[in-house]
Amino acid sequence: MATNISLKQLKVFIAITQHDTLTAASEALFLSKAAVSMALSELEKQIGHSLFDRVNNRLILNQEGQKLLPLADEIIERAQGIEQLFDNNQALSGQLRIGASDTIGNQIAPYLLSDFRRETSHLSQSLFISNSALICEKLVDYELDLALIEGKTLHPQLISTQFSDDEMCVVCAPNHPLARQSNVTVGELENSDWILREPGSGSREFFLRVIAPRIEQWQESFQLNTTEALINSVSAGLGLGCLSKLAAEPALHDGRVVELKLPLDMKRRFWLLVHKEKYQSPLLKAFIEYCHQWRKD
Repeated sequence: MATNISLKQLKVFIAITQHDTLTAASEALFLSKAAVSMALSELEKQIGHSLFDRVNNRLILNQEGQKLLPLADEIIERAQGIEQLFDNNQALSGQLRIGASDTIGNQIAPYLLSDFRRETSHLSQSLFISNSALICEKLVDYELDLALIEGKTLHPQLISTQFSDDEMCVVCAPNHPLARQSNVTVGELENSDWILREPGSGSREFFLRVIAPRIEQWQESFQLNTTEALINSVSAGLGLGCLSKLAAEPALHDGRVVELKLPLDMKRRFWLLVHKEKYQSPLLKAFIEYCHQWRKD
């Protein structure tokens, strides 16, 4: 088998896996569609297998393509490492693509990244914030290097380790009948309306796992996809909310919402996720170690 596989062909291959069409991949690479198409067919010819299934103008990674993806990702990362090795004497080099679920992305990652930058002088990171489910999807597809999420994932291709923890809380509007009570029993939550985040979100998963099974009658009055909207809806009296205490802190401090003290264990863990087959560059290794020893003051 000929082994004249080039870095350009592998870059094209990775771009197509991330963008699904030749047009989108060519735009991302600043190449013509013809050049992208040619690089892919040359690669497939050299390997002796097609790497994608063609479905209505879209290219879907097939089994052979899935075998190649971790290796292609590693080769590109290592090639970048070689370029940067002689570029300057910066200890850590390369680009780090971090995914974070909502609470971590908004309340923790900014401080974590600021400390990491100050300590290592490495400034090239990107942060993608979404719900845990989408973050895991992007990690599996090699669109992110690592992820920091709230709920545990059992995805077979991902390794998860705990890196921190968090406390959840239940909040209500200041004029809610339960707001004046110093302690609330779970029984007093019967027939309550709840404002929840969307499916795939860590705080929704926590509510459904820890609180919902203990209430016989409850209704979902609203489903929202941002924490800020959830807090405002609770404050407006549309229902109770369950969210991270870190995220609720400013609103609790301002008196926009009130915390209900429940006799439940409201602790949850924060997890760091990486793909099992992901090549761990010195930069990625350093960041993972940093996350494990870092605590938000």
